[in-house]
Amino acid sequence: MSVSPDPARRAPADVAILIVAHRSRATIPLVIAALAAQTVRPARVRLLENGSPAGERVEAAGLPGWVEFMDGEANLGFAAGNNLLARGVETRWLLLLNPDAYPDPDWIEEMMAAAERWPDAALFGCTQRAHGSPGVLDGCGDVYHFTGLPYRGGYGKAIAPPPEGEVFGPCGAAALIRRDVFEALGGFDEDYFCYVEDVDFAARARLLGHVAVQVRDAAVSHVGYASTGRRSAFATWHGARNRLWTFFKVTPGWLLWVLAPVHLCVTALLWLSAARFGQFTLFAGALKAALGGWPHLMVKRRALQARRAITPLAYARQLSWNPLNLLTRAPDVRPRR
Repeated sequence: MSVSPDPARRAPADVAILIVAHRSRATIPLVIAALAAQTVRPARVRLLENGSPAGERVEAAGLPGWVEFMDGEANLGFAAGNNLLARGVETRWLLLLNPDAYPDPDWIEEMMAAAERWPDAALFGCTQRAHGSPGVLDGCGDVYHFTGLPYRGGYGKAIAPPPEGEVFGPCGAAALIRRDVFEALGGFDEDYFCYVEDVDFAARARLLGHVAVQVRDAAVSHVGYASTGRRSAFATWHGARNRLWTFFKVTPGWLLWVLAPVHLCVTALLWLSAARFGQFTLFAGALKAALGGWPHLMVKRRALQARRAITPLAYARQLSWNPLNLLTRAPDVRPRR
């Protein structure tokens, strides 16, 4: 890895870091310290206090002067929060960072170097280590399975991250996105509020012909679910609703008719499985909410598919088709020339 001998003398990278903080008072100091230690500094760092309750809010007084602070009273969610932070930013790149993801000192440098290596790519992900669990991955790129279920490749696995290559999309916890592409897609879908919005964004970008690359040598240490909990009612409800929306919005042409029965069957199995955690009724409510938003979803689908730049077959090739991959959360990072 290359490290600048004197980063203070280098011009800032053409990138703005966006951090949406909710109930993150305990973790933000570590994030800011990690950013201060970067070998390459960003042009801007913007942080939104996203409606945390009293006692858990990030306050401007606790931040250095180089952090642009926005104080929000209401929780806008991950999607709308990042869209708000991106407004008015003029850098070529946006670098999303979760408030519980601690980047290595050369994280920005490695991400920007990858953008130079892959000039045709618009989205970049990085290696995410599980914070507090040495040798365990938190993820190495988002995988979209043919069943319509997305997952974080390598999540919870004690394996080495795969070599750099093409991936379906980057995890939103630490993702580099070309700003013009972000704006052309209208940012994240704010109807999602939270969860699966990064997969939805990647799918929309892929349909327009953009490429996503997973960067092995750029890394963050990610706590994950710090503000919501992995099996919380919040995570279950939004995950169930947003998975259904994403599948029926982005799956193109004839591929939708081929895979819809599979996705509906898998959704039914997940519904039954939710009963093990006392969330059967909650899951049902999420599906009801998904159906309630159906007319608006179809409007968005028609607009997206009208802009599609690739064939359904080309999109199908970007999916993971091995059933075992879903069960084992195997990474799907493919070599590129």
